[in-house]
Amino acid sequence: MSHAEPITGETECAVSTLAADATFRTWLGFLLMCLGMFMAILDIQVVATSLPAIQEALGISRDAMSWVQTAYLIAEIIAIPLTGWLTRTLTLRWMFVAAVGIFTTASIGCALSDSFSMLISFRIVQGFAGGALIPAVFSAVFLLFPLRLHPLATTLAGIVAVLAPTVGPIVGGWITETWSWHWLFLINVVPGVLAAAATPFLLPRDNVNFAEFKNLDRLSLVLLAVTLTTLEIGLKQAPQDGWLSPRPLALFATSLTSGWIFVKRSIKATHPVVELKTLRAPAFAVGCALSFCLGVGLYGSVYLMPVFLAYVRRHDALEIGTIMLVTGIAQLVSAPVAGFFESRLDPRKLSAAGFALFAVGLALSFFQSRFADFDEMVWPQVLRGIAIMFCLLPPTQLALGALTPAQVPDASGLFNLMRNLGGAIGIAVIDTILYGRTVGHGEALRDRLIAGDVTAAKAIGLDVQLFLHPPPDVTQATIEAYVRPMVERAAFAMSVNEAWALLSAVALVALVLV
Repeated sequence: MSHAEPITGETECAVSTLAADATFRTWLGFLLMCLGMFMAILDIQVVATSLPAIQEALGISRDAMSWVQTAYLIAEIIAIPLTGWLTRTLTLRWMFVAAVGIFTTASIGCALSDSFSMLISFRIVQGFAGGALIPAVFSAVFLLFPLRLHPLATTLAGIVAVLAPTVGPIVGGWITETWSWHWLFLINVVPGVLAAAATPFLLPRDNVNFAEFKNLDRLSLVLLAVTLTTLEIGLKQAPQDGWLSPRPLALFATSLTSGWIFVKRSIKATHPVVELKTLRAPAFAVGCALSFCLGVGLYGSVYLMPVFLAYVRRHDALEIGTIMLVTGIAQLVSAPVAGFFESRLDPRKLSAAGFALFAVGLALSFFQSRFADFDEMVWPQVLRGIAIMFCLLPPTQLALGALTPAQVPDASGLFNLMRNLGGAIGIAVIDTILYGRTVGHGEALRDRLIAGDVTAAKAIGLDVQLFLHPPPDVTQATIEAYVRPMVERAAFAMSVNEAWALLSAVALVALVLV
């Protein structure tokens, strides 16, 4: 089922074996690891809510502002697949301590930054360290706990992984409204210091294997970095420049070429940077595909809701976060249920049920009008919140549960990489829809209004009587200036609905893959 390979003496000293039972110290260490992962995932969302404040404080141009997030995401997506090699080299214990310590130090550097270049430099370091924290937690589930405790540990890790992007907007909005942008980074200091100081005494004490540094395939490392960096930048630029314009095409071609060389080299290598042979296990391959689909839906929905609520409904960051909190509450309530069934039912059936419900929750948002607000968004959010736990926990067990301890660190990196790649590609496609379709919808609405279509007037929120009987003393230019923003928001809302339909379709693809 998994094509598992025996643990060699070389890897045995670098990776923890499964414990016969988990002690209080093990659980406490694992919870601190979850805290580190929560910080890393939350950081992306809270910073996104305060970009305008950072832009104003540091005098950053509008075009350059997006790099505050892009720099972090590029470094993170490079670090995630390297976590397996780092774990083999430093052990799970010291790899986590180093990552959370560097992440905390870089957070302080971000808060103290007084220039754009300084902030970007620390964001790169912060992103790389944060990327290592995410798969480390999912590795720990299968390295620190016996089989009977996997569902509980997976549930805890899953709650943290999906709750952080959901509560991020309200946390970021509250910090932005209450304190200064510096505290978006400084909130990481206390939990980061606590985790770095305590986990060396709580996690298993395996032997560091510095021989892995000598075996490091540096060319493969460069190829991996080039592949993921050019892909991430290409996905960022394609919606704005056009997918077939020269710059995105060059970036995608570079990513594809370097990626192909990396895969060929890694498969043949005695000591690969990332162990790709695990993908030969059917269950792991299916789990990775489901993780990709979850990334599209999870990060896509967390991206779409604030965009709609900010531009169409004119809500501020704190109001947006409050509305989106419904999803987080649903996740918390459903997590124990998902964990209960995970240990009793076939993970494939649970995954199928989760993605079916996820598709319904996403599809319901397709039907929302431009006037949709908290009340109309409650039930779609509830369904998505419940479904997400069944889309994460069973696929995690399906992908990693049958692997040997030596295989888990690399496999966890690949599994989590697929979720992040799904999010990056999903958001790029969403932006393409929003950039490409809104203008056409706006022109169609304008033509219908000129033709006297009352339904078009209702669709944009224009009073019907005012539309049919405009004041005689008002000029045409004044009417157009009044109506234009309403048309633009209505057209944008139509594009948002099309993006919801796309996300629902991806969830249905996952249902077929199961």
